[in-house]
Amino acid sequence: MVPRTAATSGTDNPVRRRRREHRLTQAELARAVGVSRQTVIAVERGDYAPSVHLALRLARALGVTVEELFAEDENTTTGEARR
Repeated sequence: MVPRTAATSGTDNPVRRRRREHRLTQAELARAVGVSRQTVIAVERGDYAPSVHLALRLARALGVTVEELFAEDENTTTGEARR
């Protein structure tokens, strides 16, 4: 599991925002991508990092790219790990 951050929690979560823009319930999105509603909830809360396969299905269902839904925050330390 990936820890929840301010950027991925609450209403500013890109998955939640796009789902709401498409006027889909969590259950409807879950059915569309073949997972449980609890999985959608966990993704929206930032408690679960989806597989590449699921991330692609979510992006397609919401009409966006994977990067738009799951882009890393600029403040992450991925660059520091390489130093």
